[in-house]
This record gives sequence, structure tokens and C-alpha cells, in this order.
Amino acid sequence: MSKKYFEDQTYERQTFAGNNLEMGDYENCYFENCSFINTDLSNIHFIECGFKACLFMTINLHQTVFREVDFTECKAMGLHFDACNSFLFSINFKDCNLELSSFFEMDLRATSFKNTSLKKVDFTKSNLSATLIEECDLNAAIFEYSNLESTDLSTAYNFQIDPELNQIKKATFSKNALLGLLGKYGIKVV
Repeated sequence: MSKKYFEDQTYERQTFAGNNLEMGDYENCYFENCSFINTDLSNIHFIECGFKACLFMTINLHQTVFREVDFTECKAMGLHFDACNSFLFSINFKDCNLELSSFFEMDLRATSFKNTSLKKVDFTKSNLSATLIEECDLNAAIFEYSNLESTDLSTAYNFQIDPELNQIKKATFSKNALLGLLGKYGIKVV
């Protein structure tokens, strides 16, 4: 069965459930105010696409391709991005809610997270080098054996990052966030 190809399409206010988003390659497509609850996106390719104000919950992302994809104002809670196809994986998030999602062992170099809730997100063994994490809430996010070299966390907040378990060379932090780096030592920063 050959895959279908969709180019320069706009999808607005549509509800996709189960398998009703046709399997294929979506290039330069735009999805706005769409619902992807209980949707199987396995093996679908999104290339240079945009999602705005979309809802993603209970999604199957097995071998889903995201290349140069932007998510804006989306609620994408509990997603396993680590199940996606990792080849040329490239995404950016702005004003989103990604709580409880997983980027376990993902290559997220040069990714941008802006004003996004990253509460309880798993970044274990992820490569976040040269990533921008701007105005993001990282409460209970997991950073273990993660590469944060040259990552900008200067405006991120509520994080706990163990410098002994993570690579943080040349990462940028604000003075106000020192407790997020030293918390395990039980010291007070005043």
C-alpha cells in the first residue's frame, strides 16, 4: 500500500480519533484548533508543519516523523516523543503544555521551548545541548545523565538539576536559580 502525500493543506477545527488521519506524508501543512485525542499517528510523517491550539492526548507516536515542526499553544500532555522516529527529529514549542511527556534518550539539540509547562517531563539521557528553555516551568522534570552543555536555562524555573549527574558545561542559569542546582546538598541560598 503506497503512502499518500499531502502538501500545503490547512486543517481547522477537525477532530481526529483512532485512525481517521490518513497515513501519509504531510509537508508544509497547518493544523489549527484540531483535536487528536486517542489518535494513532504511527508512521505518519510531518515535515515543516505547524500545530496551533491543538489538543493531543493518548496518542500513539510509534515511528512518527517530526521534522521542522512547530507547536504553538498546544496541550500535549503525557506524550511519548521517545517513540518517534529519531532521524532528523526537529521540533519547537511555544506557549504549550507538555506535562508528563517523555523525551527519554532523545536528541533535542537546538530545540526551543518557550513559555511552556514542562512539569514532570522526562529528559533522562537526552541531548539538550544548545537548547533554549525560556520562561518554562520545570517542576519535577527529570534530568539524569542529560547533556545540557550550552543550554540556556536563564529564565527557566522550578527545576532540580544535579550537576554531578548531568553535563552542564557552558549552560546558562540565573543567580535566582542556584537552589535548583544545589538543592540536593541541603544548603540555604539567601
